[in-house]
Amino acid sequence: MHKFFLIITEIIGWIQIALSPTLIGLGFGGITYYYFPNITGMLLGTVIATIGLILGIILASKKWKNEGTISFLSNISATPEINTSQKEKKTLKQIK
Repeated sequence: MHKFFLIITEIIGWIQIALSPTLIGLGFGGITYYYFPNITGMLLGTVIATIGLILGIILASKKWKNEGTISFLSNISATPEINTSQKEKKTLKQIK
């Protein structure tokens, strides 16, 4: 049961990582279609959105294989200033 929850959290992390480039690709694709509202703009917008999706899948899969998606996401949202401050406090306590 424990492994099941680990896999579910990794899948959710994978989706979160893959969504970022996908949404960026959709945004640029939509802007492209907005400025060129014809068949060429639609095709170009679709290609840009598809490239974003493919890059998202590649990035998420690499992170899952290398370090795990949850580990990657927690490193992104970490606050190094607080961590550094806590390490300095530990060092000062050890010196005293």
